[in-house]
Amino acid sequence: MGQVDMLKEILRHRAGAPPLAVKADLSGKTVIVVGANTGIGLEAAKHFVNMNASRVILACRNEEKGRRAVAAVESATGKKTAELWMIDLARFSSVVEFAEKWEKDGGRLDYLVMNAAKATFTYTKEEGWESTLHVNHLSTVLCSLLLLPSLLKTASEHSVQTRLVVVASGVHYWMDLNESIRQSPSILEKLSEEGVLQGQQLYVTSKLLNVLFVRALNARLPPASPLIVTAIDPGYCDSELRHEAEDYPPPSVEHNGERIELVTITSEEGSRQILYGALGPPGAVEDPSAVDKIKGGYVSWNEIVEPSDFVLSDAGKESGDRIWDETVQVLNKVTPKVGKIVERYLKA
Repeated sequence: MGQVDMLKEILRHRAGAPPLAVKADLSGKTVIVVGANTGIGLEAAKHFVNMNASRVILACRNEEKGRRAVAAVESATGKKTAELWMIDLARFSSVVEFAEKWEKDGGRLDYLVMNAAKATFTYTKEEGWESTLHVNHLSTVLCSLLLLPSLLKTASEHSVQTRLVVVASGVHYWMDLNESIRQSPSILEKLSEEGVLQGQQLYVTSKLLNVLFVRALNARLPPASPLIVTAIDPGYCDSELRHEAEDYPPPSVEHNGERIELVTITSEEGSRQILYGALGPPGAVEDPSAVDKIKGGYVSWNEIVEPSDFVLSDAGKESGDRIWDETVQVLNKVTPKVGKIVERYLKA
């Protein structure tokens, strides 16, 4: 079962990130990267453009930073296939507007990367929900579900497999949902209460929910679905997201008589796992059947690995199913399209 070996994590980060393991010619294909103005999202966008994707949508919250990101992609690649679309995952209405615009003007969609996240460790609320839970889980699921029909339509019309990549994190190994939380009438409402989660638990729990969401969605897709859903761990990156949480020191362990800390890798190095989630495992482009082992999987360091013991446990499976149901109920109040999409495309 999946467990975190912190010494292993520290030593492999110190040895350097693995190379980009998958490449493909993406001519004619369209990519959306939600959360692409800086960090691993921006670096992933550069990779997609370099692989000849016809359109790479940089979905960003801040217009000025988004324009700089598009310029950075063009400068790095020499290509003008990146576009800026606006989205703010802190507002449900912005996610709905983005999806409505895509439905009207977007066209085909081959790869959706959900990377936008919040990592502040101070309790605040957005639209009635704890803000990290809102951005990292609820709005991430909302955007994923609203764009699901486009991913499936593209797969059908062009006879291709499409991908949804959710950027999770290895920190999900650090968090279980305790019995008190699991026995609450609503897990989401309990997690959103002030004082239930402290400091970094806010972010860590949201990453656990990312992994549970990917597994729950995959379980509800038909077995032969052309949509491949994957969670990825980019590693401990020196990114803007990490700097939001810089008051928290990196993990460390005793090794050979000295205390060693987890060191960062670059955002470009972390972005390679997004590409693995979108195009891997190696050989999948030539042999679509090779993707079976990545469906609903968790990717770390160019490998498909087991998620945490809690995720794999009976309690984790039950929690994932409950959180799925609760999330759909919450989001259906945001827009009834959510319930219709779930009913039409997913198994009960």
